Amino acid sequence: MRDWVLLAYRLPRDPSTPRISLWRRLRRLGAAQLGDGLVALPANDHTREQLEWLAGEVVEAGGEATVWLAQPATAAQGRALADRMRARAAEEYREVTEAARTGGDRRTRARLRRALRTIRARDYFSMPERETAERAVEELIGEEVTA
Repeated sequence: MRDWVLLAYRLPRDPSTPRISLWRRLRRLGAAQLGDGLVALPANDHTREQLEWLAGEVVEAGGEATVWLAQPATAAQGRALADRMRARAAEEYREVTEAARTGGDRRTRARLRRALRTIRARDYFSMPERETAERAVEELIGEEVTA
């Protein structure tokens, strides 16, 4: 991964609602926190558009925001950032897999399906743990059908 899209932002402390909303949206996107008010995502049309939308919302809330396209200064820095994002996605997939293997009621199965969709949406590196998690959730859902 060579190219990244960055969002640099500052938001007023009060009211806190725009800050919380931004934090939640960045988390949903799977953005990597590089520093205070600086996040990164692998660059593609979707991530760039999402961060541009968020920058607009920051400005509307009375803050400052800029979107940058960047490359790390070294390949090692780029790998470290990608590895951090991979590790987070892999851990989330493992949590879904474990929860699916312990079973659950209809609400649990629905929650795991939603969690899997959420993780897939921010898995920019097609982690191998994805297939294991999908299989575990499918098996759990299959149990629901046969029960």
